Amino acid sequence: MSKVSTARGMRDFLPADMRRRQWVIGRVRAVFERYGFEPLQTPALERIETLTGKYGEEGNQLLFRVLKRGEGGARGETDMGLRYDLTVPLARVMATNQQLPTPFRRYQVQPVWRADRPARGRFREFLQCDVDTVGSTSPVADAECLAVVHDALVELGFTGFRIRLNHREILRSMVERMGVPELEGQVLVALDKLDKIGREGVEREFAARGVPAEAAVELWRLLACAPADASSEQGLEVLAAELNDTGQQAVANLRRVLALADQLGVPASHVRFDPTLARGLDYYTGAVFETVVLEPNIGSISGGGRYDDLVGMFSGRPLPAVGVSLGIERILVVMDELGMFPDLGSGVQVMVVALGDDEIPAALAAAAVLRAAGISVQVSPEPMRFKKIMKAAGRMAVPWLVLLGDQERQAGMVALRDMTTREQVVVTSADAAERILEPVV
Repeated sequence: MSKVSTARGMRDFLPADMRRRQWVIGRVRAVFERYGFEPLQTPALERIETLTGKYGEEGNQLLFRVLKRGEGGARGETDMGLRYDLTVPLARVMATNQQLPTPFRRYQVQPVWRADRPARGRFREFLQCDVDTVGSTSPVADAECLAVVHDALVELGFTGFRIRLNHREILRSMVERMGVPELEGQVLVALDKLDKIGREGVEREFAARGVPAEAAVELWRLLACAPADASSEQGLEVLAAELNDTGQQAVANLRRVLALADQLGVPASHVRFDPTLARGLDYYTGAVFETVVLEPNIGSISGGGRYDDLVGMFSGRPLPAVGVSLGIERILVVMDELGMFPDLGSGVQVMVVALGDDEIPAALAAAAVLRAAGISVQVSPEPMRFKKIMKAAGRMAVPWLVLLGDQERQAGMVALRDMTTREQVVVTSADAAERILEPVV
């Protein structure tokens, strides 16, 4: 018999895992809705021409492509692919639904797929939680991205995190100062790996991509103008003197975004201008942002930016946009490692058990009364002895147990047991529901 397992980079989520995921997603979704974003859902599969050419050379290599049916598939031809992110599908939605009013504000919580090498916190199928504003060039929309990330992380219990902020026009101005404007894409792809491979690794990437050594020296000089321990305002002020007019306009834009984020309640201590932040995707045009936790070192847990030209690639009309995505998978890993999850129990409030075959109908009727009151109930499909009942209830961590024996059945009552205090009373099903729903004092 062949070994049965999940595909590499894919996972099953058992009930305990799902409770944690749903708890996190529920809180994140509530923050999204507090900011007035509306839900959207798109198909897992997109036409291959929709996906290709949007993510850069490395992103294109990570697309999961779907073979054509019939003879085309036999020749290795593809016509569809699994979505790589939620941003390109949003751009396609805007192009195919031009009646949508703008600004269009949406959130989306769905899985995406990348043929990446699995690692800690990195999977081939993972969930993205996005918010985007389409149809506005206002820096308010950019600042709201920072505020949404900040509020969502605070809602989940995070304190030690930093939102890194940069601008694509600042990077473009720096590449021009390096003297290699024609190699902008090559420089940014390599620079985007700085956190992972370090300065020496980036220099090796530069050499492999044809970036001259003297150009790299100029880049490091420029980056040194805004050291990591400088405040955002200090870093922007010093670097601005080194940039051309376009770069200085980008600096002014970031200053405005930072000021607006402050008005939205994002502390300056949680935001830092970082001129090394590149964000490798080709479609970014303006401000870019990324969030990291200070401990443990797991990479970014959120990323996004302004992409004013992407929708126009599909619709033929310019439509500015900005958005940010929360990396739920890495957030879950960090929360688990730091012990941040509350006790979520089993999700089942009551376990109902018949002590004999004759009591099964009464047990089902009692469960129906409790469920009608809004209580989560699991009924044992078979009678059990008391010792086995207690073991099963303890394993499930249910707070309440309802037992039906011969005496309870004949009296039209149930035995309600509080699994915390071990107190047990005989009451009607309706009274049991009232006791279970009583607020804990």
